[in-house]
Amino acid sequence: MSSVMEYNGYHAKVEFDDQDNIFVGTVMGLNDTLAFHGKSVNELKESFQNCIEDYLDLCREIGKPPEKEFKGVFNIRISPDSHREAAMNAAIDGITLNQFVAEAIDEKIERKRAMTVN
Repeated sequence: MSSVMEYNGYHAKVEFDDQDNIFVGTVMGLNDTLAFHGKSVNELKESFQNCIEDYLDLCREIGKPPEKEFKGVFNIRISPDSHREAAMNAAIDGITLNQFVAEAIDEKIERKRAMTVN
């Protein structure tokens, strides 16, 4: 089972490692790998906050702008058949393939939201 934590605009996926009996978190949406852990929820929260603050401090020290998660740009890999179908449907609808994919993602997200509300 996993869940998501948020701190200072950064999000992390958290899982429980039953072999080591700790919570393990990984910050999502960055090229840099940021990970943290804790034995309790409070320790996990503190470790996550320290992880983000250390990352921001390091970026300042080396003069690198910190990455922002989920920039809105990503590559996907799909089958050639799905690629063709999506491109053809986008053309029929008079929109770009990018718009077609963005609309499909938005529709899926909205269906998921509706399911969790009901």
